Amino acid sequence: MRKPILLLVLLLSVLSTTYAQSPYKVQGSIVDTTSGLTLKNAVISVLRAQDSIFVDYTRAAEDGSFAFNDLDTGSYILTASYPKYTDFVERFTLDSASKEVDLGKVNMLLMSELLNEVVITGRNAITIKGDTIEFDASKYTIQPNDKVEDLLAQLPGIQVDKDGNITAQGETVSKVLVDGEEFFGDDPTLVTKNIRGDMVDKVQLYDKKSDQATFTGIDDGEKTKTLNIQLKEDSKNGMFGKVDAGIGTEDLYEGQVMVNSFKGSEKIAAYGTLANTGKIGLNWQDSERYGSTNMNVSDGMISISSSGSDELESFSGDYNGQGIPLARSGGAHYDNKWNDKKESINANYKIGDLEVDGDRNTISQNELPTGVMNRNSNELFNNYMFRHKADARYEVNFDSTSMLRVTIDGTLKDSRSQSDNQSATFNEAFDPLNSSSRQISNEGDTKSFNAGALWNKKLAKEGRTISIGLNQSVNRDNVIGFLKSTNDYYGENGSIDSTQIVDQQKNNRTESNVFNSNIAYTEPLSDALKLAINYRFNLNNSKSSLLSFNQNGGGYNDLDSTFSNDFKLDQMLNEVGATLNYKKDKNTLNITMSAANVNFKQIDQFSDDILNRDFINLNPRANWTYAFSNQKSFRLSYYGSTSQPSVHQIQPVRSNTDPLNISVGNPDLDPSFRHSINGGYNSYKVLSGQYFSWFFNGSMTSNAIINNTTTDEVGKSIYSYENLKGERPMNFSTYMYFGSKLKSLGLDWGGNLSYNTNSYYNIINSELNKTSSNNVSVALNISKNEKDKYSFRVYAGPSYSSNVASLQGSSSKGWGFNSSADFRLFLPGKFELASDARYSYSEATQVFAEDFERLIWNASIQKKFLKTDELILKIQANDILDQNTGFSRNAHATGFTQTDYTTISRYFMFSIIWDFNKMGNNTK
Repeated sequence: MRKPILLLVLLLSVLSTTYAQSPYKVQGSIVDTTSGLTLKNAVISVLRAQDSIFVDYTRAAEDGSFAFNDLDTGSYILTASYPKYTDFVERFTLDSASKEVDLGKVNMLLMSELLNEVVITGRNAITIKGDTIEFDASKYTIQPNDKVEDLLAQLPGIQVDKDGNITAQGETVSKVLVDGEEFFGDDPTLVTKNIRGDMVDKVQLYDKKSDQATFTGIDDGEKTKTLNIQLKEDSKNGMFGKVDAGIGTEDLYEGQVMVNSFKGSEKIAAYGTLANTGKIGLNWQDSERYGSTNMNVSDGMISISSSGSDELESFSGDYNGQGIPLARSGGAHYDNKWNDKKESINANYKIGDLEVDGDRNTISQNELPTGVMNRNSNELFNNYMFRHKADARYEVNFDSTSMLRVTIDGTLKDSRSQSDNQSATFNEAFDPLNSSSRQISNEGDTKSFNAGALWNKKLAKEGRTISIGLNQSVNRDNVIGFLKSTNDYYGENGSIDSTQIVDQQKNNRTESNVFNSNIAYTEPLSDALKLAINYRFNLNNSKSSLLSFNQNGGGYNDLDSTFSNDFKLDQMLNEVGATLNYKKDKNTLNITMSAANVNFKQIDQFSDDILNRDFINLNPRANWTYAFSNQKSFRLSYYGSTSQPSVHQIQPVRSNTDPLNISVGNPDLDPSFRHSINGGYNSYKVLSGQYFSWFFNGSMTSNAIINNTTTDEVGKSIYSYENLKGERPMNFSTYMYFGSKLKSLGLDWGGNLSYNTNSYYNIINSELNKTSSNNVSVALNISKNEKDKYSFRVYAGPSYSSNVASLQGSSSKGWGFNSSADFRLFLPGKFELASDARYSYSEATQVFAEDFERLIWNASIQKKFLKTDELILKIQANDILDQNTGFSRNAHATGFTQTDYTTISRYFMFSIIWDFNKMGNNTK
């Protein structure tokens, strides 16, 4: 652990030599030219004279004074602005003869006093419009062919990490729009990594309200940190794109093609990718978008899953870094507005396949009342998935009072998976209890379709509105698979006492048809108080079957009724709710209560048994926000929710996919009720870039549904479910983010602190086990971006975790440390050098006797060619020290687990990149 810390210290020492404080400065004070009063907090900016590029900014002090102490030589423009006053503009030059410029009293004139005088004005680098912060992109320097994320990294209060994840004012940005529209769906990095920075006119940062809150004016507390990228007018006509091809060692390769055509409000884009380096889409975060949504019914209804916890299910398409992936993907996007922008359409299509090969080793320790049980397993796996996915949204504004939005989306997915698992279980003295050899293979197909319509209408009285929403979803999931397993059980003398052999074909089918409708009405009771009421109707008709057939010599045609089921499920919901919204001055308060009557009917089509459940779900909610200002607020929320048991938890069906771990249902389960509270404080000072955010959330569950596990003397476990009586699982977490600028050094700095604690329960062999977990971490980061020269960021901090199980008092406690550093250096001759390193450390614990330590170091060098810098040759090295070992540790309800797995390690790659742009007046 000592070497990486020294490495980071050395890196900081080397980088610190690149910025010695400059002796050149400009100063003055801001006053009212008529009254002579000082204008504190006036905004003063310095621009480079030759191209009006933004250099620095500050606010006037209490006495109106200001100073910029660390400027280089050159010609500059100083601008000053203050509400209701005309802008002040002054040119000045710093050189060896004029190292300091004192502007004295900068006189500003009230607009009301302005008669025929000529005032030079221009757009400010930063403008605040209500709750929106707007950045003028022309005031910041970017390199030719830099992307939007390179521009964002220079904006005050915004950070972009190595993977393209964006943080603004300490909060994660989850939505990035282009001219107010989604681009390739709701995927921020597709915008920031693929649209050129020199096409941008403005960047707007704001908290986007929900569509319903925007329409009704009733703030429901739902907000999404959003960036809107406004393009230049001459960047809305033409074509741009990128071709990237790379070949590497270890038989690795990756390629990408993306073409974009913009014509006014019409945007057309298409892309294709091919890679086996872990890149499975246009960005490194696209893995979550390969999988399809599981068929669940929320809002307190009984959930219907495609296969419960049965392992015999189709590959979801999620890649989490385990194994070696081969990915091919493509997509197309279209959006347009017409009829004076009253009508619009936004459509996306994606196609792709993903194959993952790998192996994993898992060691675990499970708690029992009589001792601990140790298990070791090795698995080889191959997963494959092919998917089509399309979605479209059409919106029409009939007039200023009404609109209609229609949405559709559909997914077709084929998949297959194979796994070969060898495992052995031992008691506390490591005497053998059982061993298992298990092979599972399956092929599946999934079809899903969703269609929805929303109509909004503003009525004659201001604030009075009505909304009607309809939605229909249809899902089909069909999997055919084979299970072959041999399980040996050992006696007290260590010899095999019995053997169990399973050889079955399994047909797993789930169908779901869900209709949902909602009508909402809002009524203003006063200027400050509004009422919203709604009614919702939901109808769910589903089928779920798992048929197991034993092999009998003539094929798989002997039905095993013990491990088969065939259910028909009908569910109907009627819900009414009301919300009171109070908004006055700086306070916004919402109080909501909804009650839903749910009728659930399950028919066992094998036995004709019928299970009826009628219940009431109550969901109280309250949300209070106090806005000190547009950039400073406090929020506090409470949410109560009823959770019904899932079908898998209540249906009395056995599954033998893993004969050593069998699940059975409990039809007598009652619903649980969860109390949740969350809140936080957020403060951001635009010009200083200073931010502070504190968030917390906690929950407590009454009548919780927990696992009930019975493990026999040979290590065979049966899992069921029970309602927890007398105890309540609880969790609490809090996060703190802070940061600011060190203007004297030109640095951005920040940090974060997090703490979470939770307690959860399970029953093991009729005894209650409580697992308590506590985790704390702290980290600091510094960064700097020196235009045309270099940029760097360093992040580091320790962590401590503690997990204790009550049955045997076993614990996993230990320190950890995580750090990262990256830099980018611009060299003569259009060369660019970049490198990054990530270090992680986990201390040995009572359960796991070895430390874990890893340093991942990557580097690249590239050169740009041609006048336009369109052509780039790049050489990169991934995991130079060859330490990227797949590894994870975690605590769970019954014990502790450590997993080692295949992952991508050291390789070198040579790439050719062509980044072309033929937009507007750009003739590249």
